[in-house]
Amino acid sequence: METSSPFSRPPQAAAPSRLAKLTSLLPARMRERVDPYLEALELLAEIRSPQVLRSLGPSGLRGLLLKRGKQGVPTQILAHHRAHFDWGYPEDQPEMHDLFVRAKQGQWDGDSLPWHISVDPENPEVPLLPRDFLAMDLLKEWGYALNPKEERLMIHSVVSWMLSQFLHGEQGALFAAAQVTEAVQFFDGKLYGSTQVMDEGRHVEVFSRYLDSKLGKLYHINDNLFVIIDALMSDGRWDMKFLGMQIMVEGLALGAFGTLYRLTSEPLLRELLRMVILDEARHVHYGVLALREHITKQLSQKEREEREDWAFEVALLMRNRFMAYEVYDEWFAGRMPRATWRMFIDRSPSMREFRHVMFNRLMPNLREIGLLSDRIRPRYAQAGLLHYSEGAAANQLTAKDVIRDLNTPLVLPN
Repeated sequence: METSSPFSRPPQAAAPSRLAKLTSLLPARMRERVDPYLEALELLAEIRSPQVLRSLGPSGLRGLLLKRGKQGVPTQILAHHRAHFDWGYPEDQPEMHDLFVRAKQGQWDGDSLPWHISVDPENPEVPLLPRDFLAMDLLKEWGYALNPKEERLMIHSVVSWMLSQFLHGEQGALFAAAQVTEAVQFFDGKLYGSTQVMDEGRHVEVFSRYLDSKLGKLYHINDNLFVIIDALMSDGRWDMKFLGMQIMVEGLALGAFGTLYRLTSEPLLRELLRMVILDEARHVHYGVLALREHITKQLSQKEREEREDWAFEVALLMRNRFMAYEVYDEWFAGRMPRATWRMFIDRSPSMREFRHVMFNRLMPNLREIGLLSDRIRPRYAQAGLLHYSEGAAANQLTAKDVIRDLNTPLVLPN
């Protein structure tokens, strides 16, 4: 008796896009070569707002088409922002000052983590991630079966890829935190910002050390993450840096860190992630406090709408485009179509959990800062994301709440 499980459907079942139909007549090898550029054009074509296209378009060109993050040399990004000095040193944000005190008390030393623990990425007794993190049985049904050793090696690759993207994101957050500290227009925010610069530097240290000394693998920055970081670094508006890094990217980080924390059995990685998550929760709290009144009371309607559109497009970018193509290139390039890999990632249980946790963190914060108006809500509803907006925002969560959530079994909606 045949099953109706989605894993039994053939990989060609997905409906091709208009551009994909136009390239379907090309030879298979040429079709694979143009697929990354086709995907980039489709992504940019989905952006409705001209202002958002002007903001993300140049970064999309540099990241998605020119592959600036994969050239093996340092990237020069021209930053545009004003450094805001206040010679009166006012105490102008009581909530921010309380967060500053908490951040000082919450500092920790990366050397205090249990680095003595031996990590064997291929040890089935202490897996980095469970086998069903990816839809391995789907690969078998589609004719790309891996033996048990290959499955463990592929999980090793995926975890290394994820942690590499965390590391690259933390470098972006380090630079953005420094820029925001210069540019933010209230003094208590500058004091707190100084603690986040230290936090991000520590995160770069511990992720880099884990990748180097425990996993022995580092991947290039994902093109889509490069686009977001490039756009934030080069945008001169301080509140856009807050929105992009503190709300969007840090929200992504909390979702990804939380998913990996729940699923890994490796004790050093769990403790590393737990400590980083506590820092990241403060960072998102900072973004909510900094943007709440600014967006709702100081921006014009046109400016608010631009930020609403920008946040929506970046949310879709993060939801739809985090496809681990760097792992695909290592394992399946030349023998599996990229379109099949996309379906494999989309149908893997891990991605469902990842998206749930990420948007469960992100959407309440967008609501709290005033970027979830009646105008934009139907678009989130159409994307299947609006129901996440009813939860608690970052400023309503304590450190105990964050840890409790991490240790509570996750129940996904049907």
